[in-house]
Amino acid sequence: MISLSNKNKGESFREIQHVFTQHMRDPENNPAPEGVEDRRIGIYRELVYDNIEGFIANSFPVLRKITPDDRWHEMLRDYICNHQSHTPLFPRMPLEFIQYLEDERHGHPEDPDFMLELATYEWAELAISLDTREIEMDGVDVEGDLLAGVPVLNPLIMPQTYQYPVHQISPDYLPDSPPELPTYLLVYRRKDDEVGFLELNTVSARLIECIQDNDGKTGLQLLERIAEELKHPDPQVVINGGREIMHDMHDKDILLGVIS
Repeated sequence: MISLSNKNKGESFREIQHVFTQHMRDPENNPAPEGVEDRRIGIYRELVYDNIEGFIANSFPVLRKITPDDRWHEMLRDYICNHQSHTPLFPRMPLEFIQYLEDERHGHPEDPDFMLELATYEWAELAISLDTREIEMDGVDVEGDLLAGVPVLNPLIMPQTYQYPVHQISPDYLPDSPPELPTYLLVYRRKDDEVGFLELNTVSARLIECIQDNDGKTGLQLLERIAEELKHPDPQVVINGGREIMHDMHDKDILLGVIS
């Protein structure tokens, strides 16, 4: 059995831990544990904040560049103070930060309307780069005819639709309102592990969707379906354009080939 004294010691230690962690998260509103020199605990305060802030800044470099210093640090302080993370793993922190932007920061008057979309786009690049899966080429004919065969899609892709052209946002381009048409982007990882993105049009975005949901149709059959959906007066125009799109995707390892 645990003696009362040991039990009390355990409770006391947990109380100190709670006071310490609350102080680390929000030092302005939570005092440090009693009897600890401020200079010493200040080292921990700086380490906790600097590590989290640096990791988030490196994960969202464009968002960091376009956000003024005072607003950035105010936001990071609020994130550290108030967001309840669901994982202690650092690689998952960018997703936690996106959850914070979506659930707790949404609608903040000082934030640009595109902030969440920009963060989601930057996270997609990071997520694809950290994905532990390998590109399997078994059962794939790399040199096969993309129209006559059933196309095989690289599994390491993330197609996304945005209101804003997030891939163009920079300190020199901060749109006030979304354009009339959405932006379709595909983040992907090549066989050599290089990460890239491809801006899609209506046809290429629909083609990716069709290949993802493909039930054995050839590339030509998929393009014919898209031409029918578009009610294009000359389906061959869609097919010819789709052929070029598919060859470009094959060169980028987005399409691996056809089923052998």
